[in-house]
Amino acid sequence: MDDVYATAHGRRMIEADAASAALGMRVVRAEPGRAVVRMTVRADMLNGFAVAHGGLVFALADTALALACNETDAVTLVAGADIAFLSPAREGDDLEAVAERRTVEGRSGLYDARVSAGGRVIAEVRGRTRTTGMPRP
Repeated sequence: MDDVYATAHGRRMIEADAASAALGMRVVRAEPGRAVVRMTVRADMLNGFAVAHGGLVFALADTALALACNETDAVTLVAGADIAFLSPAREGDDLEAVAERRTVEGRSGLYDARVSAGGRVIAEVRGRTRTTGMPRP
């Protein structure tokens, strides 16, 4: 194991994640209950107003949440989330999503993620998770 992934489960999960790879996401740190993921906003990620498409900002937060909530070898999914967009991200911005566990009770959990760029908060996300009985891929 290296200093980026605290568990083999997290490493396997992100290595199989073609969507995050296609968006150029980079995992800075993934450990039980916390993850940091970065992505640079490209021209093909902009909406009609020349700001980062909200769905792609959410995708970054979702990947960080997924890494943070997969604390054991059990497959845990983000079952729902709410996002508040606070400021626009623009082409060339380096976005960073930091996801952290708030609480886990049984198979249910709450995690928060903050997406920021250059000291500005771009979005805040509250994610609800559910540990499944799905086999690991």
